[in-house]
Formats: sequence, C-alpha cells, structure tokens
Amino acid sequence: MKPVDLRSDTVTRPTPAMRRAMAEAEVGDDVFGDDPTVNRLQERVAERLGKEAAIYVASGSMGNQTSIRAQTQPGDEIIAHCDSHIYHYEAGAPAGLSGCSLKLLPGERGLFDADAVRTAVRPTDSHFPQSALVVVENTHNRGGGSIWPVDHVAAVHDVARQHGLKMHLDGARLMNACVATGHKPTDYTRYFDTVSICFSKGLGAPVGSAVAGSKEVIKRVHRFRKMFGGGMRQAGVIAAGALYALEHHVDRLADDHTNAKRLASAVAELPDVILDPATVETNIVIFDLRESAGTAKALCDALRADGVLMFPIAPQRIRAVTHLDVSREDIERAIAALSRLLKRGQPVLR
Repeated sequence: MKPVDLRSDTVTRPTPAMRRAMAEAEVGDDVFGDDPTVNRLQERVAERLGKEAAIYVASGSMGNQTSIRAQTQPGDEIIAHCDSHIYHYEAGAPAGLSGCSLKLLPGERGLFDADAVRTAVRPTDSHFPQSALVVVENTHNRGGGSIWPVDHVAAVHDVARQHGLKMHLDGARLMNACVATGHKPTDYTRYFDTVSICFSKGLGAPVGSAVAGSKEVIKRVHRFRKMFGGGMRQAGVIAAGALYALEHHVDRLADDHTNAKRLASAVAELPDVILDPATVETNIVIFDLRESAGTAKALCDALRADGVLMFPIAPQRIRAVTHLDVSREDIERAIAALSRLLKRGQPVLR
C-alpha cells in the first residue's frame, strides 16, 4: 500500500492532465526570451498578482534570494521573523549571496507587528548596517501555516514606507492564504515591491516558482537569476506544469485545509500530544510530543513502519502537511496509526 506522505506538500506528483500539458508544451530558449509557455506563465502570474512583470525561477529559495539581491546592497540589513524560511532553510543565502545581515523579530506563529518593525529600523549612522528590506512570509511555514491578516500587512507596510524600506512577500503558499480567507492575491500583494510564489508545493507542479514586481525590479531579478545559475533553456516543459497548476489547482487547496483540520482535531485528543486545533488555518499541522512519550524522531520512525510519513522538526515537535496526493482516507489512516502508537498505557517511544 502506498505510504501516506505528510512530510511536505513538495512531495506531490504531477497529475495525468498536468503531465499531458507538459508533454505538449510549446518551447523555445527562455534565456533569449523565446519560450512561449514560460512567457504565458509570467504574464499570467503578473496579472494575478497585480504587478507589471514576473519571472519564472527554479525554486522558492531562488525567488526569495534574487528578490533580496535586487533590492539591497552588501552591508544592508533585512528585517524578518526569527522563524522565517529565508533564515532557516536557504543556506545562509542573504549573507552569502547578497552580503546582508538579518534583524530577526519575535512574534507568535511567524507574525510580527508594525511597532516591532519601527523599533528594528536602524538609525542612519555610519556605525550600523542600513535597514533596507522587510520580508513577510505568508502563509508562515514554521508558524504552522499561519495567515497574515491584511491589516497587519498594511500596518507593517506603512512603517516600512515611512523609513524608506522595500517590502518582499515570501508567498510560497500565498494561494493557501487566499483560499482560506477569501481574499484576492492582490489584497496582499499591493503592499509589496516583490512577491514570490511557489508552484511545487500545494499547487502540485513538479518544479518552479515565480517573482513578480515592477518592470524595473524584475529586470534586476532577471540579472541575478542568471548570476545565481538560474537561466533555463527549453523551460516551457516545466513551466507548463506550473501554468496548469495555477489555472486548475488553486480552489482545490480548500480540500487540503479541511484534511489538515480533521487531522489536527483528532491528534489533539491523543495522550501526550500538545496541539490547539484552532491554530490550524491552512494545510500545515505542527504538534508537540510530551517527553514522557519519547522523541519526535522515534514517533516518526514508528509511523514510517506503519506506512505514514511525518517530519520531526525539533526534538519534541512534528510537522504534517496535507496536499493533493493525500485523500480523506489517507488522513484516517494517519489518525489510526497515531492512535495505535500513542495509546494510553503503551510503552513510551524511544
């Protein structure tokens, strides 16, 4: 039986219809700007995000890092949350590729407020790095798929503008936020100079992300995409998967949210688990395991033997992510496996 893979929404595989679209894609040389499928995707992304232009890039990390490089100078400082993806999961790229330091802000479930940004902005003084860019992640991965309220974004934007700072949205799962709230993407993106979105997570494409912004900033992003080794040739083959995902897989994200909430409500009832189901807003479920029950790794190893894959993200913390390859029946299998392993009176996991 196929495992129930809840490690990430990056494990999705292209659907048969998506594979057909990829196989039949018109292609050209994207470095020369000649790939018609890539061009259609970029136009569609710019339109949907309310920006002048967009560019297709290989990954979400590349999207974030080209956006950072295009809007900063070496020695600048970036304001971001202490649990942000650009800090934890992008290999030190702000320092390594852009020469920037990070000012990391606290805040519950990946959110910070306008006052925190105001306090973090450096004085204009030769002794200090210069504050240049604010990065918001929506939804927030390590925050458990948490959603930024639009009014929070607007308030942070106002402070950033008062101090002459640019704004970047790490919107890898932006469409999850939109489906969960009913907001249009532009309700969020209007506050940002650059926006990155990912096609290979909940949207289910095999490869790629995009960056959107003004024509001027996307021209700079294009240069840094090339500098970072991201120029692609007949990329229409993979861009067709991204285009199909954008046109057919957005509304169905609601199913993933429903499945995540079902999983969360059941897991919260199990012994030795710490989880408030009300915190699960989209497709990510993060829960803690009491030390008396063993470690997160031990539980994940035991689940794997039972055909369920989850991801330990800290000694006592586990992440499970729903996606289009996980059905309601799969969720019930995962719940049953967890229930067997965490049954009261059973030996602890080690």
